[in-house]
Amino acid sequence: MAALLLLPLLLLLPLLLLKLRLWPQLRWLAADLAFTVRALRCKRALRARALAAAAADPEGPEGGCSLAWRLAQLAQQRPSHTFLIHGARRFSYAEAERQSNRTARAFLRARGWDRGPGGGGGTGGAEEGEQPAHGAPDVAAGSGAARAVRERDGAAPLTPGATVALLLPACPEFLWLWFGLAKAGLRTAFVPTALRRGPLLHCLRSCGARALVLAPEFLESLEPDLPALRAMGLHLWAAGAESHPAGISDLLAEASAEVDEPVPGYLSAPKNIMDTCLYIFTSGTTGLPKAARISHLKILQCQGFYQLCGAHQDDVIYLALPLYHMSGSLLGIVGCLGIGATVVLKSKFSAGQFWEDCQQHRVTVFQYIGELCRYLVNQPPDKAEHGHKVRLAVGSGLRPDTWERFVRRFGPLQVLETYGLTEGNVATFNYTGQQGAVGRASWLYKHVFPFSLIRYDVTTGEPVRNIQGHCVATSPGEPGLLVAPVSPQSPFLGYAGGPELALGKLLKDVFRPGDVFFNTGDLLVCDDQGFLRFHDRTGDTFRWKGENVATTEVAEALETLDFLQEVNVYGVTVPGHEGRAGMAALVLRPPHSLDLVQLYAHVSENLPPYARPRFLRLQECLATTETFKQQKVRMAKEGFDPSTLSDPLYILDQAGGAYLPLTPARYSALLAGDLRI
Repeated sequence: MAALLLLPLLLLLPLLLLKLRLWPQLRWLAADLAFTVRALRCKRALRARALAAAAADPEGPEGGCSLAWRLAQLAQQRPSHTFLIHGARRFSYAEAERQSNRTARAFLRARGWDRGPGGGGGTGGAEEGEQPAHGAPDVAAGSGAARAVRERDGAAPLTPGATVALLLPACPEFLWLWFGLAKAGLRTAFVPTALRRGPLLHCLRSCGARALVLAPEFLESLEPDLPALRAMGLHLWAAGAESHPAGISDLLAEASAEVDEPVPGYLSAPKNIMDTCLYIFTSGTTGLPKAARISHLKILQCQGFYQLCGAHQDDVIYLALPLYHMSGSLLGIVGCLGIGATVVLKSKFSAGQFWEDCQQHRVTVFQYIGELCRYLVNQPPDKAEHGHKVRLAVGSGLRPDTWERFVRRFGPLQVLETYGLTEGNVATFNYTGQQGAVGRASWLYKHVFPFSLIRYDVTTGEPVRNIQGHCVATSPGEPGLLVAPVSPQSPFLGYAGGPELALGKLLKDVFRPGDVFFNTGDLLVCDDQGFLRFHDRTGDTFRWKGENVATTEVAEALETLDFLQEVNVYGVTVPGHEGRAGMAALVLRPPHSLDLVQLYAHVSENLPPYARPRFLRLQECLATTETFKQQKVRMAKEGFDPSTLSDPLYILDQAGGAYLPLTPARYSALLAGDLRI
């Protein structure tokens, strides 16, 4: 009887909630609850794995770091299941384990550690209580293997926890080296493959690299850098059998001579789960790339990425993103290891080949950045795009217009847009598929992954604070700065180098005295239904071709040209393209004239492809504020239309390898999609 009396009230509840303006958010309660349950299960499973590893035999691979024990676990549970497909090559989980064991032993020889099967009788010092990440100097450094390395290239032997940089394209060898370094108790630094000269040397110095492994195909372009690399005392290896300059040996050949037995887990087991095990370089407003510290905890958390996305062990994941990015390595590869699935790895994305690859390998999950989806929808119709098995596209940076075209043309499939930062402690998932959103701000989601949006003053570049000195939460529809509380479960480890690199990344006394929040530097908007949408990036950094471009880095490179007196770099919106393209306003140094040939050669030599300005604007003087700061916002709004600007304009012709005058005809061709930038 009581249930019958309550029934009318339950039926009236939606109307009551609507009147109270709660219904717009609560209509998504079922989806919020389902994702929260999935997230809690994922956290529980990862915690169980970590506890099992901590209790495992330190002599066995299961007692090592999270990468080591997860790979060993999959090699036992799913030995014949395909882990990796790259071109015509396929590798099972058992083969991935063996390959990484060989490379681990090759690196351990460079440390002077050679105990175990095929080790040649090693020294006793490395066996007794050796610790990986922050241990004492390796007493085996004087072994014959280490001395041979030192005599060969003049570098000191590697010690436990030393950093080895990888300069390689996306390929199986990248993974074997990364996994092998982890098993050997060494840190890895992923160096962006486009970096050369000053930026490359800066990256190696900032992370304290003691060795560099590079792809043979990069040797020619790196030849001018070799003297500086040798002067830094680096071990230099090439990952391939091509001819090498003196002092560079083939690491893969050394690894192939090793046995493939597992190495002891204690070599890689961290003292603390917050210890740094990896460096990933991210561009910031300070100009040159910064080495973000990646902890063992973050590696473990990334094992849950694809589980949170709803993928499973029978999925086949298509990955065409650079492995030196977090999205490619931590989310793509480590996320795949987390569910024990198969990954199809591409060294370079091809829109024309994509659907044929998906058909051939029966791909079910596609990991994207927004630019890749735009390339696909701009392709002419292809019969291979029909009848595919892709059911889920996961990634970030997908614009609403491309999103709608992508789903309409290639569906039915689910798009799961996400948001996150390499060094950040917050991530969002749009698990509902709402077009244009990057996630949800429901109280359930924020209970598992806490964050807030606070009011931000674009003029001052600082959060708005009330009389008490605390930040103010935004209202629905109001852009706000995304911040997340720093805690042992969600830490911010900062960057390799001085503490000044992390200035502005931590905000204190946000909502109460003494609290500390991570500042993402991004402005988001939460609508009245609880959906988060990306609004803009604070500061001078803009994003192009999936990369962050720091205006200061580009300007400093251009200012070294003797015919340029002043440079102002900013990002401009280009119709039909994601992000912003780089544009540089230039003032000539009297009595010089503009040398476009030298300018193109200079930017090609000193800037990675994504950072090279797509447009140039020649001015008599630069516009500045009353405090003599460069006017970037106004310049960006003025754009690059030759019919509205009287200044000489130039555009980068990628195909011709030159800067050309931006005529009305070329401007029209750009808008029509006939001119590629």
